[in-house]
Amino acid sequence: MQTLPNHRESITCSAPHYDRVKELQEFDETKAGVKGLVDSGVTKIPKIFIHPPENLHDLSSDVNRTGLQVPIVDLRGYQYSRRQDIIDGIREASEAWGFFQIINHGIPLDVMDNMLEGVKKFHEQQVEVKKELYSRDRTKRVRYFCCGNLFLLKAATWRDSVLFDFQDGVLDPEAVPPICREAVFEYEKHMAKLKTSLSELLSEALGLGPDYLSGTECMNSEKILGHYYPACPEPELTLGTINHSDMSFLTLLLQDHHGGLQVLHENHWVDVIPVHGALLANIGDFMQLVTNDKFKSVEHRVLAGRVGPRVSVACFLSPCRMENTKPFGPIKELLSENNPAIYKEISPLEYVAYFKSHGQRDNSALPYFRISDSK
Repeated sequence: MQTLPNHRESITCSAPHYDRVKELQEFDETKAGVKGLVDSGVTKIPKIFIHPPENLHDLSSDVNRTGLQVPIVDLRGYQYSRRQDIIDGIREASEAWGFFQIINHGIPLDVMDNMLEGVKKFHEQQVEVKKELYSRDRTKRVRYFCCGNLFLLKAATWRDSVLFDFQDGVLDPEAVPPICREAVFEYEKHMAKLKTSLSELLSEALGLGPDYLSGTECMNSEKILGHYYPACPEPELTLGTINHSDMSFLTLLLQDHHGGLQVLHENHWVDVIPVHGALLANIGDFMQLVTNDKFKSVEHRVLAGRVGPRVSVACFLSPCRMENTKPFGPIKELLSENNPAIYKEISPLEYVAYFKSHGQRDNSALPYFRISDSK
C-alpha cells in the first residue's frame, strides 16, 4: 500500500511553506480514501482534515436538554383509513423540520440490512480492488471517491463514498461491483416504488392532487450514495459531513445504528436517533423552491466518531438528466396576492452549476435565486 500523507505530525498550522493543494493531491492520488488512512494506523489526522473553529464550535448535540426529536411518520394504512392523518403528519414535519423518519414504508428489513452490508463490504475491500472505480469524473455513473468537494472545501471530511447513478434509467449490472450488486439493484427497485407513494403524499400535503408532483417529473430519477465513515482518532477536529442542505427535491436516507447525524432545528443541533427499519426523509432545496418556502430544506451534518464505521445510504430524488434544462419555479397553485413568488424559475443545470462553483462553502444556494423584491 502506498504511504499516506500525515502532515499533522510534522507541519504546524503556522508553517509558512505548507502546500495544502499538494497535500490534497497526494492524498487523492493514493485512491485509498479515509479508510486507507485508518488502515495505515494514523493516530493524528492529516492537516487537510482539520476544520476551522467556525465548523467545530458546537459539536455536541443539545437534544438531551431540549427534548427535541425528529418526527416519526407511520405509513401503515396510507392507502386507506389513515391517509389523511399521514398527510397531515408529513405536512407538519415538512414545514417545521424539513425532516421526518418513516416507518412501515413497505421495504423489507432484509433488503435494507443487505444494502448497508453491501456498502460496508465494498468499502472494506482491498484498495487494489476498489481503486479501479476511484474517480472525480461526475459523468461516471458508478464511482468511488473520498469527499465529493475535496478541493473546494476549507477542510476535507472524514468519509468515503460509492455512487450508483440511476438518473438515466437502469444501470448496466456489470458496472456495479459484484460484492454489492444484488443488494444495490434490489434496494433501488424498492426506492422507485416508495418514491411514487411519497410523491402522492407530498402533493396532497401541499393541498394539490396526488399526481401533481409526478406530473412535473421532479423526482423521476435516483442517485444512490453509499457512505462509509471510519472511526476517527481525533473526531473533535473534523466532521464526517459538513453542515449543508441537499440540492435534491427529496432525499431518503438509510443509516445504521451508530448515529452521528444531526439536524439544525430552531438553532439547535438535534441528534437523529437511528430507528432500525426506518428511513429518514428530508426536503431538498428544489422542493423548498417550488413550494415557495412552505416546505423547508434545512441544514444537517454528520459528526466524526471514535467508534465506527458508520454506514449510510442516501437516495437523492431529482429530475432525470433529460429534464436538466427544464425550469422549475414556485407552484402557481400555491401563490396568491398575499403569498407572491419568492424565487425565480431555474433549471437543475443552473442550480448545479452554481452549487459546483461554491461547493459546500455556502450552507444553501437558495438565497442566490431569490427574487430581489423578496430579499
